[in-house]
Amino acid sequence: MKKILGTIGIVIICSLIAYFAVPLRQADAKPITLKYSNFFPPTNRISILCDQWCQEVEKRTNGRVKVNYFPGGALTKPAQTYDGVKSRIADIGLTFAGYTRGRFPLTEVFSVPLGIKTGYQGTKTANAYYNHFKPKELDEVKVIYLHTSPPHHLFTKKPVTKLEDLKGMKIRSGGDVATLVKALGGAPVSMPMSEAYDALSKGVVDGIVAPFEPMKGFRLAEVVNYATIMEEFYAGLAFVVMNKDKWNALPADIQAIIDQINEEWIEKQGLLWDDYDKEGKNYFIEKGGKIFTLNKAENARFSELLRPVADAYISRMKEKGLPGAEVYKFCVDYIKAH
Repeated sequence: MKKILGTIGIVIICSLIAYFAVPLRQADAKPITLKYSNFFPPTNRISILCDQWCQEVEKRTNGRVKVNYFPGGALTKPAQTYDGVKSRIADIGLTFAGYTRGRFPLTEVFSVPLGIKTGYQGTKTANAYYNHFKPKELDEVKVIYLHTSPPHHLFTKKPVTKLEDLKGMKIRSGGDVATLVKALGGAPVSMPMSEAYDALSKGVVDGIVAPFEPMKGFRLAEVVNYATIMEEFYAGLAFVVMNKDKWNALPADIQAIIDQINEEWIEKQGLLWDDYDKEGKNYFIEKGGKIFTLNKAENARFSELLRPVADAYISRMKEKGLPGAEVYKFCVDYIKAH
């Protein structure tokens, strides 16, 4: 009997050692380190949410993954972020698709007027688009999640109350939005948002197409005086992507944890865009900014000039053998339904 009890005791002790050995080994193991690049300034609320994603990954993986965060373009500039992720300058990066115009042809659907009314709606639409079509142009990376800004408006130093006021104005127009500005008679000037403040303050450009968010987030309310609101314009699409080899090297349980966090951050990101946009609008007004909403007749004139932009997108995609018409319809229908 004693022999049997002794054997049972040994089995129990061995089981306990085995049970605690794995956590001990995990605690002793060197954490997986990732670098996250983002061009938003550190104090910007979009930037803070990205930092919180990094902290959440470390928390839920019990320190097995540590994400070093580089805001303000410290690691990669906006136009270089995607290639920087591919080449492992950064393991994860956030930037807008429009900064590398022509690189993501099918995703350019978000550069045409779709009727997006809020950042939350646009963000949900963007992720639904990606999950439905899985565009090959993003196969080189692991897509963490997509998101869009709220609708863009026209911010200028001089008032724009009718179409003729915009003619010849130099307008900072990131990426594909240049096509829209040109269609309306403006002179698009391409540059990243991080350079817009200086360009506006020095008169290099006369205005900018943007949501209200950067009026506070990038302090643009200090260098523009008027906002012109159009019924139908544009919302900028951003992506957070990860180096594919780095992603594939992660243990399956860590991948599952990150995927779950991503789903939660889609919600957080969409809601934050709209909250921050309201904050930016209030800040713009506090700084003396004046808001002009186009009347029905003037809106119709603007919309008439913008309508061919969607047709041109569909034609370009057809020439490339891509389902542009199907993607455009999917997004428009999704927005109407949500």
